[in-house]
Amino acid sequence: MKIKLQSIMVDDQEKALRFYTEVLGFQTKHDIPAGDYRWITVVAPDGHPDVELALEPNVNPAGRTFQKAMFDQEIPYTAFEVDDMAAEVARLTAHDVVFTTQPTDAGPVTIAVFADTCGNLIQLYQPK
Repeated sequence: MKIKLQSIMVDDQEKALRFYTEVLGFQTKHDIPAGDYRWITVVAPDGHPDVELALEPNVNPAGRTFQKAMFDQEIPYTAFEVDDMAAEVARLTAHDVVFTTQPTDAGPVTIAVFADTCGNLIQLYQPK
């Protein structure tokens, strides 16, 4: 058993694809029409090519309630590891990414949290 696919709910798939590729730097792996929506996955260019993040349309009322509650409580939906927190925060800030938590020492890691423009908070972490 292994983790291959993680989904994240997004309020607009096209906006999410632009953000996750043009700003965060992921690469599109799949972009397949699926009825009114699309099956979109992205991968990290330096990560394992079989680990994908699906940009799921958040059209389910329960999903929207969950997403809003997580955001309102300032709970990140998922986390991405970085090699150089300072450089990554500077790069994303230059792209007008809004950080809700600046780099913070959290014991064995340094963390920061930003809004993905699609309804989610995302945590970055750098192991020490």
